[in-house]
Amino acid sequence: MIKPILALAATAALLTACGNSEEPAGPVEGPVVAASDTPRNPAIDTDETSQQAALTPGANSFTEEQAREAIAKQGYTASGTMSQNENGIWSAPATMAGVQSTVSVDYKGVVTAQ
Repeated sequence: MIKPILALAATAALLTACGNSEEPAGPVEGPVVAASDTPRNPAIDTDETSQQAALTPGANSFTEEQAREAIAKQGYTASGTMSQNENGIWSAPATMAGVQSTVSVDYKGVVTAQ
């Protein structure tokens, strides 16, 4: 009975002595796992670009009333009939500060005066 206990103790001592003796390799290279202080790629573009961007043609899901609301949010007053062209862009005559122009709304909601 003593021989198996001594063999087990010797094996345990040997395994402990032969354990991992390597020094740590240092910091691991790889992707940053902490969030940055400023967002780098926001999911939604929140910048006001209605007067900076050109109209983009595309299938427009806005109703006439929603297009009028988008025009009104930019400070225009639509004064005529709204029409939608083959590119999906709504247009109507509108005024702002006494100046009349044709105002258009694309499928993104960008409002532009011509």
